[in-house]
Amino acid sequence: MADKLKIKMKLRAARKARIRQRIKGDAKCPRFNVYRSLQHIYAQLIDDQSGKTLVCASDLELKAKKGKKLDKAKEVGKLIAQKAVAKKISRVVFDRGGFKFHGRVKAVADGAREGGLKF
Repeated sequence: MADKLKIKMKLRAARKARIRQRIKGDAKCPRFNVYRSLQHIYAQLIDDQSGKTLVCASDLELKAKKGKKLDKAKEVGKLIAQKAVAKKISRVVFDRGGFKFHGRVKAVADGAREGGLKF
C-alpha cells in the first residue's frame, strides 16, 4: 500500500514539473497555482520572477464552514479573483499543479473566471 502511494506521489511530481517548465508568471500576469488536499483547497497568485506570492486564498477563509467541497472550491476561486482585482491583476496563467483539470480544480478556475480573472 505504501509503495502505491509513493508511486502516485512521484507521478504527480513529474506532471507538476512538466507543467512548470512551460508556465512562468510575472507581476503583470502571475501564475495562478491551485493545491488540492483531501480536506481543503488553496489558491495563490505567484510572481515567479521575484519569487513572491501576490494574493492567496483558501477555503479556511470562507464564512460557511459547512457545505460541499465543490461549492467551497468555487467560492475560493471567486475570493481570489476579488482579491486580485483589488490589486489590479486581471490576467493570470493557470497552474493546475499536477492535478487533473476537473472537479474541485475546475471549480476554482470557473469561480475565478466568474470573479473577473482572464486565463
